[in-house]
Amino acid sequence: MVQLTFKRYEIKYLLTHEQQDRLRILMDLYMTPDEWGPSTVCNVYCDTSTNLLVRRSAEHPMYKEKVRVRSYGVRAATDPVFVELKKKYDGVVYKRRCTLDAASARDLIAGRGTPSTQIERELDYTCRRYGGLEPSLFVAYDREAFYAKDDHEFRMTFDRRVRYRTHDLRLDVSDEGEQYLEDGLSLLEVKAGGAMPLWLSEFLSGEGLFKVHFSKVGVAYKRMLERQGLLRGVPDLRKARSRDLAPAYLPVPSSSIAFA
Repeated sequence: MVQLTFKRYEIKYLLTHEQQDRLRILMDLYMTPDEWGPSTVCNVYCDTSTNLLVRRSAEHPMYKEKVRVRSYGVRAATDPVFVELKKKYDGVVYKRRCTLDAASARDLIAGRGTPSTQIERELDYTCRRYGGLEPSLFVAYDREAFYAKDDHEFRMTFDRRVRYRTHDLRLDVSDEGEQYLEDGLSLLEVKAGGAMPLWLSEFLSGEGLFKVHFSKVGVAYKRMLERQGLLRGVPDLRKARSRDLAPAYLPVPSSSIAFA
């Protein structure tokens, strides 16, 4: 059964592949691979014409939200998509998502949808509050997911080859883009409703790993600005595993290309 609502803490770490290999040995004792296996996660992030959502997120407010359309792998033209509303308040992540066909998803994001469920109504309200949203950035990554043997809600994911593009903002074209997480690194996300297990805390401490504020869409947006000459100093992720990676942003027009 596909989960449609989430409430949890999400903590991120940047690991070398050697560190990931050592962690995977330990995880065999406590974690089980997700039943869907490795996947490529494709996202189209939606924003206002001035990229208000991503700029607000970069300021680390008490509350922030983002809207995205997601598929697992490059979708066929007739495949449904997930439309997601992700909120974060005081460190807790709340995610709501629904499954729609591409045309209905496009209308909902633009603020002209006809919602029929509670989650669709929440998304509709959010999008209309901003005057409708439009595709802004495509972000994809290759993911391996795991959950605890004694707690299906405790999850860990490893993301590699994190990449983005600012053209072809669709989920049925390809999953290619400019890579901005180096081949030697993986992004670990720990997703839990409560405390982190002791075995994982001890491993992270022993490896000298600290949590990072790594927003996939935020770093991609900074790369886009740097390409346009509006921002300098794209972070070196190999040297930034213990510091805040979320940059300051400048408003630039976003694309109006449809995502499906």
